[in-house]
Amino acid sequence: MGIHDGHRARMKLQMMEHGLDTMNDHEVLELLLYYAIPRRDTNELAHRLLEHFGSLAGVFEASPRDLQSVPGVGQHAACLLHLIPQVNRRYLISRETRSCGCILSTAADVRDYVQAHLLYERNEVVYAVCLDSSFRVINCRKLSQGTVNAVDISIRMLIEHVLNCNAVSLLLAHNHPDAPAFPSEADIETTVRIRTALENIGVYLLDHVIIGSDSYLSFSESGLL
Repeated sequence: MGIHDGHRARMKLQMMEHGLDTMNDHEVLELLLYYAIPRRDTNELAHRLLEHFGSLAGVFEASPRDLQSVPGVGQHAACLLHLIPQVNRRYLISRETRSCGCILSTAADVRDYVQAHLLYERNEVVYAVCLDSSFRVINCRKLSQGTVNAVDISIRMLIEHVLNCNAVSLLLAHNHPDAPAFPSEADIETTVRIRTALENIGVYLLDHVIIGSDSYLSFSESGLL
């Protein structure tokens, strides 16, 4: 066993016995990179990544192309690092689905459910959550994706989707990646148009939720519906 092998074994044992709380950010990256770079010391590369992207979050949120612009980061390492937030998002969706039984009966259920789906989205996206008469989720679909601060919703496509799901009510959710959860005039106008279109087919718009960079807003709770 070489010097690097012994160090790797100690790092893995430390994580297994004590978790990541005992490790610095560069050690967390160093440990992760073991699984993409099997035969090379990854300590220097971990420091290089943190210096380049500014933080652990910056590393995980970087695109594969940007990650590979850092010397020493190949396709395998870029893929692994890019997977971390995606896997975490899937885990949170699974956990929220399990914990609420897919029944969104409280405001907290709604908030946690949509936050899990919108986590790590870098551009504005809109999700449509179709519910039955018991507020059980029938379908959750990414309806539209836009730029970092704008998204267009096709009301015709939304109505077709709601009808196909035989939904009784609908929950809309979208994000403001780099801004507070404050509704724009366009957000309000679009919500009114959608509510009217849904009423024409006998479907109730339960809420429209905005997840901001550091805040949350419910149209229903705020009286905007």
